Amino acid sequence: MKTPLGISWEELREQILTKEERQELSDKVRLVGALIEARREREMTQQKLGEAVGVRQPFIANIENGRKDPSVSMLLKILHALGKTLAVVDIKKSKTV
Repeated sequence: MKTPLGISWEELREQILTKEERQELSDKVRLVGALIEARREREMTQQKLGEAVGVRQPFIANIENGRKDPSVSMLLKILHALGKTLAVVDIKKSKTV
């Protein structure tokens, strides 16, 4: 699929984002995807997750759709409510993101 500029979205992303920005974006997408998957596996609504961590449903929705980046403490609360934890692991070498 081409952008209005006549290039692909991937090419545009390569042109406007640094390698580090592309990696950060990719990591955020994976993290949010994992949060959504964990919430759905527990058959938990955004409303119930919000109640479990002391926030309103729109806050959870904004995290899930990428409009908000949670603080580390909020991320840990969300993970705990989902029966998960945060782990620091080595970055695997990859060609490009």
